[in-house]
Amino acid sequence: MPSKSEIKHIAVAGNIGSGKTTLATMLAKHYKWQPHFEDVEHNPYLVDFYEDMHRWSFNLQIYFLNNRIKHLIDIHNGKDSVVQDRTVYEDAYIFAPNLFDMGLMTKRDFENYSSFFQNLKALIKPPDLLIYLKASVPTLVDQIQKRGRGYEENIRLDYLKRLNGFYNKWIEGYKDGPLLVIDVDNCNFAEKEDDLADVVRRVDAQLYGLFSKK
Repeated sequence: MPSKSEIKHIAVAGNIGSGKTTLATMLAKHYKWQPHFEDVEHNPYLVDFYEDMHRWSFNLQIYFLNNRIKHLIDIHNGKDSVVQDRTVYEDAYIFAPNLFDMGLMTKRDFENYSSFFQNLKALIKPPDLLIYLKASVPTLVDQIQKRGRGYEENIRLDYLKRLNGFYNKWIEGYKDGPLLVIDVDNCNFAEKEDDLADVVRRVDAQLYGLFSKK
């Protein structure tokens, strides 16, 4: 098992509203990791995308891919251990294929995007630990409503359900590195200290082993 100083990159993945930012913040505080958050406030495409998904889907996905590759370069070149809110894999294996299947991205754009990602993937080192926040659609909706972002008001239930399907398929086939799945329906780490403590215990076990010293 790696020592604490050898842990470089922890990634938190999950559907919209699953609690990625909340957990990344809590883990960063507990382990003294550097958090990298998905910047939704300054995304120049997000509002346009939710208003016209077909027109802006390719632009949005390229923007996300570009930013997450930049984050990975920063992580690789930096000295800090980093916990990342959302991964580059989610763009390629969940959001882009879902947009294509829904007819919201053209075949030409999807093939261009997928080819671009596969070329980049050869240069990407997977995270030391991938934490997947698995949540049912009702839980996602409840948490989306709690945070009250205006541009998310038009997200459809079938959209969240389809994303969940892609997430589950991706996670079932994930072989790139250590994986920890947290059932958000039964783990309220945001509000219950015992649930957060259980998450930390499981992260410790994945990163350092049950009986090793950090």
